Amino acid sequence: MHAKRKAGSARATRTTPADVWTLWLYVAGRTPKSLAAFANLKRLCDDHLNGRYAIEVIDLVETPRRAKDDQILAVPTLVRTLPGPVRKVIGDLSDTGRVLVGLDLIPAPQKSS
Repeated sequence: MHAKRKAGSARATRTTPADVWTLWLYVAGRTPKSLAAFANLKRLCDDHLNGRYAIEVIDLVETPRRAKDDQILAVPTLVRTLPGPVRKVIGDLSDTGRVLVGLDLIPAPQKSS
């Protein structure tokens, strides 16, 4: 798994047309969980950002200092750096609803009382 970057046009999302989402995916080697996280992220971006994104995969086995510098406590971790504010989602990103809420692509469901 190498660093991947992609940008293009987008359909309607909660962002303005000029926004490109910058996403960093922190992994620890080519583990099944890391590969699943990347595949899930790619699918989610294709489905909801339609090309208006840039993904950088950061392998903490190769650059362990980044874990401390970027305050990464678990892997895989997805960090949305742009548009701000910074948002983090931990795990293999298989729960699409949780990831969409975590990235602020959709509003969190209202809790009924």
